[in-house]
Amino acid sequence: MKSRFLFPYWCRYLGWALVVLHVPLSIIGRARGMVNIMDGPGSTGLFNGEHLFFICTSLLMVSGLFLVAFAKEKIEDEQIWQLRLDSLRWAIFINYLILIISLVFIEDVGHMLQLNLFVPLLFFVIRFRWVIYRLNRSLSREV
Repeated sequence: MKSRFLFPYWCRYLGWALVVLHVPLSIIGRARGMVNIMDGPGSTGLFNGEHLFFICTSLLMVSGLFLVAFAKEKIEDEQIWQLRLDSLRWAIFINYLILIISLVFIEDVGHMLQLNLFVPLLFFVIRFRWVIYRLNRSLSREV
């Protein structure tokens, strides 16, 4: 993965801020019934409050995870590129496994779409950070 296609290093912090902002907004919004307040008598289809709320919070989460996943490391070398590529491959494998299982066992298509939005980026970030952590830990033991 060429580093010219990656975001600058500081974008990781912006991404984490967007992900962290998503969590309380969705919890507070659903708990306080903000979704029902935004629904008016003429709001149907794509313009109801629940759908707009879902779009806004999903955009926060997806853009935050995207920035975290594709931000450069401080030192970007061939090993990091290989780890990034391997983590991306595992994330796609897991995503399709979950998608196939949910197609067979879940009837609600909306939940599958929501899963498909977050799962690849989330698993990529988790696995990439885990492999980097293990690599740093093994290097610190050798020194």
